[in-house]
Amino acid sequence: MSTKTPKTTYLHDYTPPAYRIPRIDLHLDLGDAHTTVQSRLHIVRAETTPAGTPLILDGQHLELLALALDGKPLSDAHYRIDADHLTLLDPPASFELAVTTRIHPQDNTALEGLYQSSGNFCTQCEAEGFRRITYFLDRPDVMAVFTTTLLAEQARYPVLLSNGNPVASGTLDDGRHWATWHDPFPKPCYLFALVAGHLNYIEDSFTTQSGRLVTLRIYVEPHNIDQCAHAMYALKQAMAWDEQRFGLEYDLDLYMIVAVGDFNMGAMENKGLNVFNTKYVLARPDIATDADYQGILGVIGHEYFHNWTGNRVTCRDWFQLSLKEGLTVFRDQEFSSDLGSRGVKRIEDVRILRSSQFPQDAGPMAHPVRPDSYIEINNFYTVTVYNKGAEVIRMLQTLLGADGFRRGMDLYFQRHDGQAVTCDDFVAAMADANGADLGQFKRWYHQAGTPELTVSDAYDVASHRYTLTVRQSCPPTPGQPHKEPFHIPLALGLLDGNGQDLPLQQAGETAPQGTTRVLDLRETEQSFTFINVPVR
Repeated sequence: MSTKTPKTTYLHDYTPPAYRIPRIDLHLDLGDAHTTVQSRLHIVRAETTPAGTPLILDGQHLELLALALDGKPLSDAHYRIDADHLTLLDPPASFELAVTTRIHPQDNTALEGLYQSSGNFCTQCEAEGFRRITYFLDRPDVMAVFTTTLLAEQARYPVLLSNGNPVASGTLDDGRHWATWHDPFPKPCYLFALVAGHLNYIEDSFTTQSGRLVTLRIYVEPHNIDQCAHAMYALKQAMAWDEQRFGLEYDLDLYMIVAVGDFNMGAMENKGLNVFNTKYVLARPDIATDADYQGILGVIGHEYFHNWTGNRVTCRDWFQLSLKEGLTVFRDQEFSSDLGSRGVKRIEDVRILRSSQFPQDAGPMAHPVRPDSYIEINNFYTVTVYNKGAEVIRMLQTLLGADGFRRGMDLYFQRHDGQAVTCDDFVAAMADANGADLGQFKRWYHQAGTPELTVSDAYDVASHRYTLTVRQSCPPTPGQPHKEPFHIPLALGLLDGNGQDLPLQQAGETAPQGTTRVLDLRETEQSFTFINVPVR
């Protein structure tokens, strides 16, 4: 039983990493008794970090076998090691650190990092699983280019997969084989993945809008190979939709999905190598329902869309989780709406809010979309961060319009491609691209609770003026007894007695401006007056 006192991590304590790791070369010798991991970390001290600052690498359940700096073995006097860290006491400004460790994936029942199940090797590194594979700066704002070589017995593990593009492979005289993968795009270590085992695949291809041919593969256990067609359809639809809607195309030569029954998460967006539980990939008309097919479409889309909203641009720290998850949930909702029924999809999404998120906001576990603190990072993955976070994104689109939202997305990627950023950076891109004031809107990220609106109206027959008065309030939540007014977009239209849309002209305007208007509710109480309204 652990005797460690739980530690609270606070957003206000964030500091940039003292060291960067621009490149890592990994070599994993996969075995049934143990796995040997050799890593070469190319490390650079940050410009603002004073000389002599220790380098503290994260690592858990690792057996250190060898340690060398720029090719020279390190003595005990130059480093310290404990259950959670490897600390270099006085590292130079730039150097290569070679680390050899031994791990035991077959005993890894936490299913974080590298584990073995049903005869296959698999990984799950989000949020803090990579530290169970090798020593590293296991935080999302440290982004590295990964080159990974896997070595294993060929008969037992004929398929060896990792992130990026395959660059080399071969066989050895002892019955083992190897494969090297290179991902040219810097990524945080939580997006690292490997899979090794006996798997079959179906293959297709997709030609991007710039003319690049991308190979698509879905790997499954052999007895499931006849249930992958819909997942491949969903993937191709997602790739086409992201190009059409946001101008985003895939960036590697190969896109892989692996579906295994023992995967402990629903799905994971590892760069170029998505790993899924079979529930979200396998379907056949005689064993799957319409809901199963729709669910697969949405989850396949969600993980693919992470390639840009989560991978190419990732979160600076885990407090910014909704930056990638809320945004990507919104994107998969829009994708499913465009390929199916928008009305039905919206009803489904609102039902989730009303049945799960509203009670969370009203209960003792209420927290903002961007929480201020956590004790256990794995408890961060909530319906507030994901689904309410998606509604915050949807409100931005409502405020700015579809074209304005697209301008904001374009600027966001232009500014931050290859970076680890914050929710504030995203809102700033939206504001700057549209000349909008979104300062008050950011309260959605740090205030918990579900706002309640009370609407009353009045009609002046003589002047044909119709006035709506809207009052907003938000109940107290733990740690937040008082709430400042939210910035709420309120879309509305008026109908005449025949159910026809009325043109809407607010007081002070010289002419009507459409039949649907988005009102900016910013105050605790605010009135909106429409003129030339012929009847109530």
